Amino acid sequence: MRTSRVLITLTAGLAAVTTMTAPAAPAAPAAPAAPADGRPTRAALANPPQSTFFSTAAVDAGATVGAPAIGDNKEHGDLWPSCWSGDDHVYTAYGDGVGFGDTWHDIGVARISGMPGNLTGTQKATGDGVGRIWGDPAQYYRKPTGMVCVDGDLYLAVQDLKRGTLDHAPSATIVKSTDKGATWTSDKSKPMFSDEKFTTVMFLDHGKDNADSPGGYVYAYGMDHNWRDTFDPDPDPVDLHLARVPAHSIQDRSTWQFYAGDSRGTPRWTSSLDLRVPVLHDDRRIYQNVGTPGRVRDLSMISQGGVVYDKALKRYLYTSWTEYTFEFYEAPTPWGPWKHFTPKDFGGYPWTHTKHGGYATTIPSKYISADGKSMWLQSNVCPCGGGYPGGDFWAYTYSLRKLSLTPAVPTTPDNAPDATRNLARENGTVPVERATHFGTAIHHDGDKAQNEDDWNDERKTTSWWGYTWPREYHVNRVAYTTGRMFGDGGWFSSAPRIQVRRDGVWSDVTGMSVSPSYPTSSAAGTNKTYVFDFDTTSGDGVRIVGGSGGTQTFTSIAELEAYHR
Repeated sequence: MRTSRVLITLTAGLAAVTTMTAPAAPAAPAAPAAPADGRPTRAALANPPQSTFFSTAAVDAGATVGAPAIGDNKEHGDLWPSCWSGDDHVYTAYGDGVGFGDTWHDIGVARISGMPGNLTGTQKATGDGVGRIWGDPAQYYRKPTGMVCVDGDLYLAVQDLKRGTLDHAPSATIVKSTDKGATWTSDKSKPMFSDEKFTTVMFLDHGKDNADSPGGYVYAYGMDHNWRDTFDPDPDPVDLHLARVPAHSIQDRSTWQFYAGDSRGTPRWTSSLDLRVPVLHDDRRIYQNVGTPGRVRDLSMISQGGVVYDKALKRYLYTSWTEYTFEFYEAPTPWGPWKHFTPKDFGGYPWTHTKHGGYATTIPSKYISADGKSMWLQSNVCPCGGGYPGGDFWAYTYSLRKLSLTPAVPTTPDNAPDATRNLARENGTVPVERATHFGTAIHHDGDKAQNEDDWNDERKTTSWWGYTWPREYHVNRVAYTTGRMFGDGGWFSSAPRIQVRRDGVWSDVTGMSVSPSYPTSSAAGTNKTYVFDFDTTSGDGVRIVGGSGGTQTFTSIAELEAYHR
């Protein structure tokens, strides 16, 4: 893997840049230290800060529902970008599978009817009936990357992707259907995007038939070079770009405009692809040091996923992923400012039916609740990626899991001292941890004779177990019961601390004592309880944190209780 990245600056052609404000959308703040002419500076390419918009974020450890496909043990397909049409159906496209038919294609289109828990799928079009391959068919095949419904019509972004290695995406175009996915048309003489620039196109989901999009535009995000980490010399994705196009001319490349920076709170747009700048830059790497030789490591955060507008919360959500985690971002406008949060680290393989991450993560707007707080996340796992053993393609189809988000609002803690009221059992409590080995959030179920641990095959320095709440509580005691002690880990390697979260920041408590004294070794014992008392404080989260123990660097837990006594 590489750590190289591409930084794009504006050096010429400023006449191609226009300053326009999209109606009905709040403006983003100006880029840091922007010069008078509004050109973005290198400071605008800083990694995003941690989000404090949500007090809790909870996602299921695995897919729980989906649209049943025909036949068993078949590759039904992956990716599944989608849009919500005016006929109330969701239209979607898949790659590498049989979809809802019985014949494999590199690309197909389908209709999803109903709501999660009662979904049905109908095959619509496949292969050459969707679009052409631009490169040598022996080296490239087609992949869907984005979809949008507008005024009853469907538009689908299709890219060439290198066979086998999946490490080049040199060309992409937009195909259109006016008959709900049965037939598709496009300019077959040349692709709309080429030279690996903006060739992973993800349309912004602005609700049913694009109804919530401001100013009569369709918005689309794009990535260069590739859709995720690769081992080839091309850069891994670290930048997310934004374009807009009038809804009536989506297939006319000359009408596309690209985000070119921010001028005193107003987005700037350019018709020149070469003058675009990222709306989001994130060059951080995770899982840089893993234990198993040959395992994927050193992962970038930006990948092909989806962006949806959560109308009730007035928030844009970009759902990205790595091979082991979900990496999410939120913003008040399509162009930002974007902030980052990680709702789940699924840990290293092996994965199971009940605990697995996934790729090509999207949130179909149809499946967002009226209050904007509950939704369904679509993602895929293929057996080739280590997801499941032996011919089990259960999550290699249109697969959904629950995602719940609670916006942070100011609250006043009012819980009176009560030595029997375990705050870990309060309504809305969401467990948080560095990772889970088995995917079960067991540490607030009252059972002190069990085990979960955060082994993830990563050589990590820090582990934590705790909770976030949708409101603030007074707290001054935490009782931590260990899980199992193993020969290669299960304990904290440094004296564990208690931290409380306030205004999005985790801080050590003061006046802390622990009984009995915690030994930073396997002598901590299996299913043994340690009580941490500290000065009364308040916050909307509490956790125990310390060094990850043993040669495999992990800790274990059976129960974590929190009190205001």
